[in-house]
Amino acid sequence: MSPVIAVTGASGSIGGRVARRLSATGAAIRLLGRDPARLPELPGAVAAPPCSYGDGEAMRRALDGADTLFLVSAHEAPDRVREHRTAVDAAVAAGVRRIVYTSFVGAAPAATFTYARDHWHTEEYIRASLPRHTFLRDNFYLAAFPAMTGKDGVLRGPAGRGRVAAVAHDDIADAAAAVLLDGTGAHHGRVYDLTGPSAFSLAEAADELSRVTGREVRYVPESREEAYASRAGYGAEEWEVTGWVTSYEAMATGEMAAVSDAVPRLTGHPAQSLHAYLTAHPRSYAHLLPDGQGA
Repeated sequence: MSPVIAVTGASGSIGGRVARRLSATGAAIRLLGRDPARLPELPGAVAAPPCSYGDGEAMRRALDGADTLFLVSAHEAPDRVREHRTAVDAAVAAGVRRIVYTSFVGAAPAATFTYARDHWHTEEYIRASLPRHTFLRDNFYLAAFPAMTGKDGVLRGPAGRGRVAAVAHDDIADAAAAVLLDGTGAHHGRVYDLTGPSAFSLAEAADELSRVTGREVRYVPESREEAYASRAGYGAEEWEVTGWVTSYEAMATGEMAAVSDAVPRLTGHPAQSLHAYLTAHPRSYAHLLPDGQGA
């Protein structure tokens, strides 16, 4: 029988894309999620019983018999590292032999971006738990830039003149599928930074959004104090707002600027640029178009 690849977050943006790519190759896959009704129906895919990262016993049952775990990082939360550790322990107990984990570029204990610190702690735990592991350190998502731009046509944040080598969800999924399907062991112990083909500033992102929407989109740099104040109305907890603000600050420090060739090396095709992403996904900036045009 073919080795079983377990895919977490299979109803989400990354896990769902990876599951579809694996299914298209005829791989044996097991889909994990909190709500099995939301999992995609795919050839060769079996839905595991409901499970969440924080429920070790449910995760162990869901992973029983799986050879490889594609571990999509949990949604941001104060206890996210604990949830990851519980999921990793469950994988080891279930006999999983390899983990491929979606991390973040610049993952380090003192990273400016607070969420990147969570990823570093998770990586260290996986390293100590399983020798067969691969870390896919994703850069910022290309989809985030239109989403972060308000209806007023303003993209704001404390990124200064920093640059970001943002990457497309599809490129991440292609790279992940290539790693998961490779049975040679060539990716064991490897860390891949997944980025776009070039780095750009938020001012350049605003210029690109202006071109595709036909209206003026501006980047407004903020100080840290201004960034916290402009996000105060969202009702988010302090730790979450800190994550949002420090993501921009990490751009300012250059921690997201490095461009990697990992996407083309792993997938055999060029990484998608911001221009190509916006051209292919007009719905991503529909809120910036005049009333009626974004319908």
